[in-house]
This record gives sequence, structure tokens and C-alpha cells, in this order.
Amino acid sequence: MNSNHPENTHTLGSIQCRSRSVKDEMRENLIRKLQAKEPIFPGIIGYEESVVPQIVNAILSRHNMILLGLRGQAKSRILRGLIDFLDETIPVVAGCEINDNPFAPICRPCRDLIAEMGPGTPVEFRPRDARYVEKLATPDVTIADIIGDIDPIKAARGGHAIGSEMSVHYGLLPRANRGIFAINELPDLAGKIQVGLFNIMQEGDVQIKGYPVRLPLDVVLVFSANPEDYTARGKIVTPLKDRIGSEIKTHYPVSIEHGVAITDQEAWLERDSGVNIQVPQFIKEVVEAIAFRARADQRVDKRSGVSQRLPISCLENAVSNAERRSITTGDTETVVRITDVYAALTAITGKIELEYEGELKGAETVARDLIRQAVQTVFRQYFSGADFKPVVDWFEMGGNVKFSDDETASSILHHMEQVPGLLDSAGTLAASRESSRGLRASAAEFILEGLHSMDKISRSEERGFAAHERKPAQDLYRDYTTDRSRHKKPLN
Repeated sequence: MNSNHPENTHTLGSIQCRSRSVKDEMRENLIRKLQAKEPIFPGIIGYEESVVPQIVNAILSRHNMILLGLRGQAKSRILRGLIDFLDETIPVVAGCEINDNPFAPICRPCRDLIAEMGPGTPVEFRPRDARYVEKLATPDVTIADIIGDIDPIKAARGGHAIGSEMSVHYGLLPRANRGIFAINELPDLAGKIQVGLFNIMQEGDVQIKGYPVRLPLDVVLVFSANPEDYTARGKIVTPLKDRIGSEIKTHYPVSIEHGVAITDQEAWLERDSGVNIQVPQFIKEVVEAIAFRARADQRVDKRSGVSQRLPISCLENAVSNAERRSITTGDTETVVRITDVYAALTAITGKIELEYEGELKGAETVARDLIRQAVQTVFRQYFSGADFKPVVDWFEMGGNVKFSDDETASSILHHMEQVPGLLDSAGTLAASRESSRGLRASAAEFILEGLHSMDKISRSEERGFAAHERKPAQDLYRDYTTDRSRHKKPLN
């Protein structure tokens, strides 16, 4: 609703409404945002130089658009964010199923009502969030769900012909009139429904059970799809594909830093259990690196992708494991450790789909290997060129460190103090030796895990790692030692 342009303003009683299409409305509001330097898609990280400019161009071009991308790339979130480019409210004929404009009605009941009541026609105001309609495409979706159907009872009660528009029960698309209609996974729609969408986009009409129905809707159509399905070999009707103005490809975070920022924003880390939980930066980077390694791993199905929900769920589970440990030990503060990331396997295995080779090894084995690779990636970033010879030599001389996953930070530091130079190296991650005991313990464990990931030392564990000795079931200890028969790889 706006009265800045009197030449396009109509008055119904005391109500003013500009005559413009939804695409023009979105275009003008976008231009205003750009001029005011307002954020275009607040909360969307990593798309500032790629996806967002393409969406801006599509809106400025008044295009219907489709977002192509794998799961977990914020496609649905972007589509829902398009409502920010709509006016705050618009007037509609009260009680109209398709949000008819009181100054330019398209449905017969509204035209008859306005002809009868004139300026006294009841009008209500529709907020922007009520002007967005979304549907997930599934094989069981019918033309009646999307477009509408002939309602014989409605025809009989009103005394209308069966093919009259007065006898139509409107589907989701007409109910999105003067708004945005979004369909997720477009190729999963049956072909005849895609043809119906094409007819409405092209001609403004559709045939319902053989009866032609005129539907000159004012609607922005936006879609999402997996690139694998949205091809000539896929399930998309070519004429519909040709009528979608802009095809925009989304992507996963291009850097671990972007991934960490997204996970920080989305993950539930602030708990209400009374425990102060700290998540070190290197732990966040390890969790994010798991997703990056999974996306590059040949054992993981590339067509399904690895959703950004994987690091979000993994970090939440890791925090929960640290929270559980503190509640059990009675500590009021805790720091997330690598052991907590391993405890979050359940948040990883359910988020990856495996190829044949991965299925043979099993999801848990693949997930553990991904964690180890992620630790190595982050370890190299922090300690490239570092000298851990005193630490490795101590293990070579027969030293070993054992500690339980549920031990307190003080207990772990007591074990770590045996290893010469380990806590000094941990100071690189823990800021100083005066850092909290939990942070120092987490940093020291990360270093040992990093050396293990590079085959400098070995680790045996009852919970499924390749072990030199099988621990009794009740002895859930980590055992860091060396394997003298293994060829040692250089650190760099």
C-alpha cells in the first residue's frame, strides 16, 4: 500500500492502493533497499558475491526464478526471505479466497460484490507473510492441490453451470494471487501439473476436468530443484523450463570460515543447564572440516550432497556431550574437546549417503575417518612447521597417556603433564598456560589427536578405532602410544 504516485492511486472510500503488479512491487522495494544500503538477505552467509547478486538481477528483471542446488544450501530460506520485498500490507476484498484487488478484481464473486456495494465493499488488509505460499512437490500432488478443481456441491448450491468459474474450488496457486508461490523440488511434480503451471504463466488460463477456466493471476513463481533432476534427462517439462526467467545455482560454503559463521549462527549452543560451556575455535573448525572432507570423499554420494545441517547437528551433539560430562562430574564450567566430536557420530552418520565402497565399510567407520581427516586438516593449519619431536620421542621411549572420556579437565592435565613440551605447545591454542584448565586440556588432546591423524603416534580405543590391543568393554580409555613397526610420516 503506497500513495507516493498519485497517478496510479485509486480510492475506495478512504482506502488508497497503487495499481502495480507483484513483480513491480518487489522491484521497487528492492531498489529502495539498495539505495538505503540495507542488507538484502540478512542471515544468509557466503552468498554475498555469488547468489545474492543473481537474485537481485532476477527481481530487477521481474523474472520468475528457480534455485538449483543440493540439500542444505539455504534454498528454502532464500525463497521465504523474498517476502521482505513485498509491501507491509495490501488491501483485499474481505473474504476473497484469492486475495482479489478491490480496484481490479479478477474473480466473478468479487466483481459482482463490488458492482452491488460500490464504495461500501468490505476490505481487509493482508500482511506480507500471508502472501507467501509454499508447497513441497511430491508424486502424490494433484492438479487440484495446485490449480484447483470443479466443486459440484458448490455448483449445485449456487445454481451455477458445472464449468463456471463460480464452481471452482481454488488450489494453492490461485490462493497465492498477489503474492509469491514457491514450489520446492519442482521436477517431482507430475508432468500434467507442470503443464498447468506453464499455461498459467503463459496464457493465464488452465483446463480443469476439460473446462477452460480463465485465471489471470498476479503472482511471482519461484522454485527450487536438485541440479541432477533439472536437466534434459530429468523430469522437467521443457516448455515450463523455458518460461522460468532466471536459473540461479546455490553452493556450499567456499571456506571453513564461512561454514563456521553459518554453524555459529544456526546451532543451539547457549544451554540452560547452569553449565558454562565453551567451544574453542579449533573445535568449531574441526566440525566444519568434517563436512568439507565428506563433500570431497569418494565414499560419499555427490548427487545427494552433504548438508550444512551436518556440522550444525554435530556441534550441537558435541556441546551436549560436554554438558553431560559436566553435569555428571558436578563441574560448572566445561570446554568441548575432540572426544566430544567423536561422541557426535550419530549426528554425522545420518547426514551422509554412501556409495558402494562406503556401504561396505559402514557409515560409522566412514564418519570416524572423516573426523580424523578433519582433525589433520585443522592441525596442519595451526601447526605447520611445528616441532613435536620431544612429544613423539617420549612416546617412542615407551610413554603412554590414558584418560577416560568422562574425566575432568584437571585429571586430564595431570596425565598430559607427563609429556614433555605438550602443554607448552597447547599454549598456542589456549592463549597461555594461564588459560582455563578446560581449554588447556582440550588443546592438548587436540594436539595428540592431530599427531595420531598424521601417523606420528597411535591411539587405541574400545569404541571402534583400529586398536593395537582390545580393551575390556568396561575400560573406556583413550590410550596414546607409538607403533614402532609403522613407518613414520613427516609432519609437513
